Amino acid sequence: MGKLKKKLWISVLLIAIFMGGFYFLVKGNPPLDIDTLTSSNDHKSVVVGIGNKGFGEMKILGVSVNNDEKPSKTKVQVSNAMQGFIITDDYDNQVSKPYGFQNIEDIVMKAGTSPSAYFKKLDEGTATKNDESYGLSVIHHEAINRVKIKYSYLGITFDEMVSFEANVNR
Repeated sequence: MGKLKKKLWISVLLIAIFMGGFYFLVKGNPPLDIDTLTSSNDHKSVVVGIGNKGFGEMKILGVSVNNDEKPSKTKVQVSNAMQGFIITDDYDNQVSKPYGFQNIEDIVMKAGTSPSAYFKKLDEGTATKNDESYGLSVIHHEAINRVKIKYSYLGITFDEMVSFEANVNR
């Protein structure tokens, strides 16, 4: 009975070490890849090109701007590497429709959708319309200096801050 108890404790310890190592590996290598940062002239509408460089699906949980303020409107453009993104203050107009605006809660970002990988494909001439790309579109009633993206990956929550301050004219 003593040997069985010892083996059980060793097994539990090994599983705990493995799980802890996996957690710190994932936490130390966040999967969110940010590439494109662009804004309207008044900086009240911004687009953050995002993708998932991980091996599992990723979900955006929330977005805030500046000092943790809730933006006026937030959507995700589900476009492709060939088309790119649009900066707009109206997600429903005819010009915006082809860019596939969707609610954040409806988007699960597939693995392997890193913007840098798509730019490489564009450079090589191998990009297609099937290369799904994501653009986080944020509209606010005042100029946007920072966008905070909260997301979940493999059950772990991450926060990523994107700064537009260098681009904002004062």
